Amino acid sequence: MNPRKAMTIAFFAALLGIGYVSMNAAPVLSGEGYSHHGETRWQTDYADAVETAAAEDEPVVIYFWTTWCTYCEDYNQNHYSDPAVRSELDDFTKVAVNLDSDAEDATRLQQRYNVNYPPQHVIVTPDGEVLTRIPGYAPTEDFLTYLETAEERYQSGETADDGSVTTATAGPTSTPGSAAASTTEAAQ
Repeated sequence: MNPRKAMTIAFFAALLGIGYVSMNAAPVLSGEGYSHHGETRWQTDYADAVETAAAEDEPVVIYFWTTWCTYCEDYNQNHYSDPAVRSELDDFTKVAVNLDSDAEDATRLQQRYNVNYPPQHVIVTPDGEVLTRIPGYAPTEDFLTYLETAEERYQSGETADDGSVTTATAGPTSTPGSAAASTTEAAQ
């Protein structure tokens, strides 16, 4: 094989490899102030999200994610594209926080809500009081139960017992399902 042909083949192989990696390394579409996870649009600025939540009198779902998290991708493909989940999320202001970000706001939220790994959802009032949290992965039905419980707590003015921890093993009120505990432990 002549050297020119070998260089051409190597060039196209490298080009295909770069294309493949770049398509799979960025599964989330982002725009000015927003990112899209599955078919759901999330704000990326916490201050703007809190302002929206206060104006619309609704709780805030903070979704902590990364691009390398396989459970986050499962949320994108299965939860945030599910019509029942999307409908329930319409009652919340949504903000997504990339844990790989060096942004000061992301670091502050990670520390404030004690988030150390993805995926995690912390559902708070516009004042930042924790209503519930979903540490790790929760199956769709359990995820919906957490959202419903957070909304009920918000409407009644109730927050998590000590304002910091309501885990999947303890459940939003008791236990949304035994699958949540075992799946969450596997995610951790």
